[in-house]
Amino acid sequence: MVSQAKAYPAGVRRHLEYPVEPMYAAIYRQMSLHADRAALTFYGKQVSYRELGELSDRFAAALVRRFGIRKGDRVGIMLPNCPQNVIAVLGAQRAGAIPVEFNPMYVPREIEHQAKDSGCKVMLTLDLFWPKVLEAGQIEHYIVTSVKDYLPFPLNLLYNLKAKAPKVPPNLAVRWADFMREPAGDFKPAAVEPQEDAAVLIYTGGTTGVSKGVMLTHYNLCANIMQTQEWAQRGEGRHETVVVVLPMFHSFGFTVSCMQSLASGATCILVPKFDAKELLKIVDKYHPTSLPGVPTIYTALLHDPDFPKHDLTSIEYCVSGAAPLPVELLQKFESASGSKILEGYGLSETSPVTHCNPMHGERVPGSVGLPYPDTEVRVVDLTTGADVELGHEGEILLKGPQVMKGYWNRPQETTDTFVDGWLRTGDIGKQDEDGYLYLVDRMKDMVLSGGFNVYPREIDEVLYQHPAVLEACSVGIPDQYRGESVKSFVVLKPEGQATDQELLAFCKERLAAYKRPLMVEFLPELPKSAVGKVLRRVLAAQEREKFNRGLETELYSQPANHD
Repeated sequence: MVSQAKAYPAGVRRHLEYPVEPMYAAIYRQMSLHADRAALTFYGKQVSYRELGELSDRFAAALVRRFGIRKGDRVGIMLPNCPQNVIAVLGAQRAGAIPVEFNPMYVPREIEHQAKDSGCKVMLTLDLFWPKVLEAGQIEHYIVTSVKDYLPFPLNLLYNLKAKAPKVPPNLAVRWADFMREPAGDFKPAAVEPQEDAAVLIYTGGTTGVSKGVMLTHYNLCANIMQTQEWAQRGEGRHETVVVVLPMFHSFGFTVSCMQSLASGATCILVPKFDAKELLKIVDKYHPTSLPGVPTIYTALLHDPDFPKHDLTSIEYCVSGAAPLPVELLQKFESASGSKILEGYGLSETSPVTHCNPMHGERVPGSVGLPYPDTEVRVVDLTTGADVELGHEGEILLKGPQVMKGYWNRPQETTDTFVDGWLRTGDIGKQDEDGYLYLVDRMKDMVLSGGFNVYPREIDEVLYQHPAVLEACSVGIPDQYRGESVKSFVVLKPEGQATDQELLAFCKERLAAYKRPLMVEFLPELPKSAVGKVLRRVLAAQEREKFNRGLETELYSQPANHD
């Protein structure tokens, strides 16, 4: 049956009127309302809303005039959380282009795939990433920036002494300072069709493990921003300070942490890399009101030896998503910090949020909460596709204004993902009579490691490239720090020789850090079905059983080394 939440929070409307306008429109309104307010803070350097608007238009004008960017062209952004990332997103949209966020942890092979798949014409990247971006190729124009470009004095000088950034030949790339030198002048933003035109491509995997570009339209993002604002019920005129530590290549970091915050007139504290001790210092200095994160962030903060010395009472609420939040962690963090954690649910394909526990209503630990306004939910039988009764498990299907247009250049996969207009999530869940949703399991083989999606098949493909490997199968294993890490099972060729450390090093060269297996185990053969299909879930079940029986406890409980 379609969800009709009975326990809807007081004051939150079930149905909203969504503006048909570009995603950036609400942010630009804040530039008029709060021109001198800090929109971005980066290591003490502040960018006001007025400056953010001027810089974004300058970037847009340069894209058009220097590189001939037109409506629908793709502009790659491979940066950590920094002012240039936000400026480029808004600027690309103002130029009518589609920003494509790249994971800075990608290796050349992964960069090449996404650049080729999306057809990026321009790539903005950091000088530290320049060698691997250049090696990946596929790009017509490059813009290279540095962390120091938005560091305050004297940090910008100290960066020159400490950083070992490679030289970037001027004939291959344009420096950020040169690219941004010319004023926007009489630049006019390109016209867009909000309900049809993609505002961003967020790359995600799927059951096949092939990374796909999720087309989120301007309307999708405007709707999810407005839904989130309605859910928060923070009141008019309230100034929020939000820690943006979730990366912007992740839909949660892009929409909830950053764009929604800017559309609400908040000050975003941009954090390029998560480190518990540094984050606690940021809280001490800026007294933020909100900290969106994933369970591993709250775990790391809670277990930092200096945690009790820091005052987190300014943080009125945290929003947790991207991975299941253990009830024990929620209770311990709230007790120790004095703040509130609201667990939610969503996917890249839904902009991303569809559910959240109430800000001012009844929170149900273990649940991901109630559906957002105008968000419909069905739970269907895995075999028949028929609706199941309340309290029964099945696949979660979703419908709402935040649901994606489709996958970039993948019409068949788009068609396969929708059933009569409903988005198939591949997640198994159940609903109670009040409309609260509970996640039970995943249909996909996807592993959630520290909030990031990891696709075992991609790891297997890398292992198969090793000359000594006959067969490989990777699975998620319990990890008390990251939720899950990856373990790979390998069968060597009769004449093949390799150690587990050799295979781990092999993966390190070819996979981003969060995708790499934590360990490798050699087997004489892999379990298979009668038709020869490798039974990945049998191996995963065996690992869960070991964990439940307390075997290898020390190994499973140690934070994975993904440096």
